[in-house]
Amino acid sequence: MEDDYFSVESILSENQKIQCTFKIDIPDMGHLDGGNERDIKALSKIQVPMWIAYILIYSDYADFTIPPPFAARVRNALNAEARSVRLSSLVGQGGLWYGFGRMIMRLLNDAPAQEISDILVKAFRARLPEIIDQAQHFASVHAAAASGSGGGGNGLGSDEATMAFREGLDGTERELFVLAQESARRQKRWYDSSERSRR
Repeated sequence: MEDDYFSVESILSENQKIQCTFKIDIPDMGHLDGGNERDIKALSKIQVPMWIAYILIYSDYADFTIPPPFAARVRNALNAEARSVRLSSLVGQGGLWYGFGRMIMRLLNDAPAQEISDILVKAFRARLPEIIDQAQHFASVHAAAASGSGGGGNGLGSDEATMAFREGLDGTERELFVLAQESARRQKRWYDSSERSRR
């Protein structure tokens, strides 16, 4: 994910909400809570998007709690079996869990930021081989179904299996999945063309 102002991934990650606890009363900002109150009172807990949270936290108007996608329950699940965790369901539509984690790291001090960084890296390393393996598997199933050589039955079942697998992936992982599938297809085309030229 880029840190570019015009990056769609960055915009989507900054739109994720975190819970902030206000340290002071803030007049005329009650609309942030979506309620009828005109002001935000000290110790009020409000979910705000990341792009507002930066201002509130760095200005020392509020503190935040680690959001649920990085809570102890998720960390334990990732430590137990990272491949089984559906990262896309942790951060909603678009599912940019890694990007959201990078944004959270910017708000933390050294030790907690390093802990989040370790979680992100460990999860990515554990999940990447499975993503590449599944991408190559589904690419070969599709190729076999398209050429009529059987291999996986009809392509419809494999399309559903592919979609089911992809739904659990983070947006970054989905991009890698598509790239790995395309790479497997190109490798197969290259292999088939070089086999014909040898005959």
